[in-house]
Amino acid sequence: MTMTSSPGNDPRIQSATERRSLTHEVESATRKASWRLLPFLMLMFVVAFIDRTNIGFAEEALEIHAGISTTAYALGAGLFFIGYAVFEVPSNLIMYKVGARWWMARIMVTWGIVAALFMFTSGPVMFYVLRFLLGVAEAGFFPGVIYYLTCWFPRRRRGQATSLFYLGLPIANIVGSPLSGALLELDGLFGLRGFQWMFLLEGLLAVAIGCVAFLCLPDRPARAGWLSRAEREGLENALAAEAEVKEQTHRMRWWKALLNGRVLYFALIYLTIQVAVYGLTFFLPRQVSQITGQEIGFVVGLLVAIPWLTALVSAAFVGRYADKRAAYRRTTTFMLALSGVGLSASAFLHQPVLTMIALCAAAIGFVSAQPIFWNIPTGYLSGAALAAGVGLINGLGNLGGFIAPNLRSWVTETFGSEAAGLVMLALAPFLGAILVAGTAVLERRDRTEQPSTPSA
Repeated sequence: MTMTSSPGNDPRIQSATERRSLTHEVESATRKASWRLLPFLMLMFVVAFIDRTNIGFAEEALEIHAGISTTAYALGAGLFFIGYAVFEVPSNLIMYKVGARWWMARIMVTWGIVAALFMFTSGPVMFYVLRFLLGVAEAGFFPGVIYYLTCWFPRRRRGQATSLFYLGLPIANIVGSPLSGALLELDGLFGLRGFQWMFLLEGLLAVAIGCVAFLCLPDRPARAGWLSRAEREGLENALAAEAEVKEQTHRMRWWKALLNGRVLYFALIYLTIQVAVYGLTFFLPRQVSQITGQEIGFVVGLLVAIPWLTALVSAAFVGRYADKRAAYRRTTTFMLALSGVGLSASAFLHQPVLTMIALCAAAIGFVSAQPIFWNIPTGYLSGAALAAGVGLINGLGNLGGFIAPNLRSWVTETFGSEAAGLVMLALAPFLGAILVAGTAVLERRDRTEQPSTPSA
């Protein structure tokens, strides 16, 4: 089925429905939801991202103590995303049926257990299996949160809410990088190596938070005891009216969303973003170590946190700007281009301060672009189709996490240059920017089919 609304700017939702939704009760309810839900969702994201990327700090130790070569490391790092992609849509559909509270708690507990088991890694095969299983265990978490936010925030409040949730990504690196570096320095304590302490403690943290999640995440506003009756009813009615407009405009069954051309187009855009994210993240500790001459540990962890700190500061402001201007396409395009410029520059700069500035630009770009991007596809779909579509976009898009480390490793080895690997990765956000800008073509086609639809 062809969707007939302009990307990121469905005027029927942005006009009549949004004006009805933003009543005093709805505003009050969304403010409370922001304070009650977003900090905990952000904490969950922080722990998830630490557990999926902390192998960057264990790369050298795994090579020494488990015989995992650079090529094997790149393959294992990417295998997480294969398991993640395969089980993403089924996991999200289960969450749609059983509710966010129970299912997200299950996800966190199982991925925490698998993350802790990395302490027993004894060779490449075990490393591959655990990375794949970690992806299977975490599948559904991120798209589940994106779907969950549609159950709580009207569209004109969702961009900022998603941006605030996405702050978990830079926070994970600001907190996780020094934490992982510090845990490596526990080497020898009680007979365990430093990387074993890192995997064990960071995995058990996910298990503990998963147990708490069951108590902290009501499935919908109607089940939130901390909202007044008027707030619950107002917010539920506003969200229902918004969903009704989307259903009338482009109603489809969940399986049709998986075959929809525009959904697949969005997945390709998200793939380019994830290539940039993980192409940098998995190798950033080593890159910072090389440009500073410091061994990977607590000091390098602090330096690695700098690009993520700058991204943290910028992301909330960029999300608020996009919401106020309803400029989702334009803002996403600019931020992806900025990320490409930063990655490219970091490949050729050799002065540590200038290289760090380039890495900051890259992180600001893709961290800010991701939450704004999600406001485009969630403006099209609702219900089970939304759960399935978001799961597919995230699942296929996150294959960029498999492509990035392997592509970077292959290009670096082929050309004998770290710069060549970085330049190859920098092409991804530039391509993403072109694809996002290209949604204007889809918009013009929609206006041709529906002349009454105003332009974005």
